[in-house]
Amino acid sequence: MVLEPVICPACQQPEAVYRHGKATDGTQRYRCTACRRTFQLRYRHKVHEPGVRAKITDLALNGSGIRDTARVLGISPQTVMGGLKKRLKP
Repeated sequence: MVLEPVICPACQQPEAVYRHGKATDGTQRYRCTACRRTFQLRYRHKVHEPGVRAKITDLALNGSGIRDTARVLGISPQTVMGGLKKRLKP
């Protein structure tokens, strides 16, 4: 069995990562001691993956509708609406 080193997606430091418990679905969580962020290698919900919320905002600013955005990203229209509401909060 070959173990691949876990690399922090924020700061790209492989030596600073340690296991930090488990998520509610049993997925292993990790924490980086360099930037103090927690992350998972695999997310249960697609909206929690890095970059999805930014894509929702970009598609909305380019004139895509809610259903079109949901279809392109493979998420529900309710998730798109929730992502937009969180972005528009002052």
